Amino acid sequence: MSTEQKKPAESLVQQLLAERRELKVLLERARLEVEEARAGSTGPDPRVKAMEAEIERLRHQLATARAEVNLLRTERDELRDGIVRAIAQLNAAE
Repeated sequence: MSTEQKKPAESLVQQLLAERRELKVLLERARLEVEEARAGSTGPDPRVKAMEAEIERLRHQLATARAEVNLLRTERDELRDGIVRAIAQLNAAE
């Protein structure tokens, strides 16, 4: 083979070797990131318990507010009925 024919093959080999080195570097970076992530994760986030407590408190508050709304609706309806009866009595007395 002449040197002219070897040049494209050598160029391809050099390109593949460079790509291989780059992939090895990327692989090592990924391994380090995984190791770092494992070292940093010691368990569940400690804020989760506080958030769960806050959710429970808000659920209780919502239930209380709904109960108050229902009570106020009942009282409103009773007052409305009383007003209607009072107007009916006034109209009957005339």
